[in-house]
Amino acid sequence: MEFDLTKTAVIFVAIIAVGVGGLVASSVMPVNVVMMMVAPSMAVFGLVCLALGVKYGEYRATAAR
Repeated sequence: MEFDLTKTAVIFVAIIAVGVGGLVASSVMPVNVVMMMVAPSMAVFGLVCLALGVKYGEYRATAAR
């Protein structure tokens, strides 16, 4: 499967939505806390992990030659 920007963005948003939806549905925390503190931190952490993963993939692709 080739990942382009659209597929990556859709998968990223879906993962964040499932995580936030699970927290909201489980009533572990108030909804305003989840939306104002947890969701943004999940998105930032996900972007950092995505950037690291892309750079690692680029390294692996060039180091294998």
